Amino acid sequence: MSGSSSTYQAPERQILDPKDMSQWLASLAYSDIVSFVEQLSQSVQGKRVSSVGVLSPQVEGIVRLLSEADSWISQYPPDTSTSSRFGNRSFRSWEAELQRQAEHLQRELLPAKSHDAAPELAPYLVAAFGNATRIDYGSGHELSFVMWLLCLCKIEFLEPSDSVAIVLTVFRLYIQLCQKLQRTYKLEPAGSHGVWGLDDYQFLPFYFGSAQFIGSETTPAASLDPGLIGREGDEYLYLQGIRFISEMKRGPFFEHSRQLYDISGVPRWEKVNQGLGKMYKAEVLGKFPVVQHLVFGSILSFSSA
Repeated sequence: MSGSSSTYQAPERQILDPKDMSQWLASLAYSDIVSFVEQLSQSVQGKRVSSVGVLSPQVEGIVRLLSEADSWISQYPPDTSTSSRFGNRSFRSWEAELQRQAEHLQRELLPAKSHDAAPELAPYLVAAFGNATRIDYGSGHELSFVMWLLCLCKIEFLEPSDSVAIVLTVFRLYIQLCQKLQRTYKLEPAGSHGVWGLDDYQFLPFYFGSAQFIGSETTPAASLDPGLIGREGDEYLYLQGIRFISEMKRGPFFEHSRQLYDISGVPRWEKVNQGLGKMYKAEVLGKFPVVQHLVFGSILSFSSA
């Protein structure tokens, strides 16, 4: 990807109608995203969070960016003047701060030669934490963050050697920030009760997290064991996802999280990982309500592959 200003463009929506789905599924962007997500999953096979080595300066820059965004939560505490199960309107102030700062944050992150990319990158970051109008969050927002990371790879800011840290440091911190936003502002699950995710909000922690367990003696059935979650929960994204659900929901796990409960009956993590990869393509990338808000520009192209 060239660094000249003429290369980049403000990304725009292209999936405006269900009939556009066939073009989306044949696009360069779709192919790039599928390859990227699969490559990230493969990179963390058998790896614990604590196995991440020294972070590159680029990854450290993203960590600082996420920390900055986290700090805004204290600037915009939840509005206590109204009470509702979902949708605290102070989230709109947090999201407005992100909107104001997005391009500046990109330029702080990127080397000078890549500053021209900031306007194209910013919309992916802005869309990654939820929708300010609906005050909701779902797997489409998670996908926007993945697209932002992919853009950073395609402009050669992030290197292939960063792959493990992208998942086990950057993506893990992103998920933790999203969970904090979900708790603080009571974000509503996007879509019909999170139907396009494994839980109400996320999908990829379980896909990447299942890869972490490949080759280990831990079985999928053990992933629901509170003792294992207590001992190893900080080391595995899959267990962190189960822990968050257990903190947020009451009642038997098999009732409120049926898909994850059924997955615990699969004998091997390799099969879980393969199944989740197929499910991600079908239930997230393949669903018009999830991908209709995605934007495409010069880095992630809607042109046919």
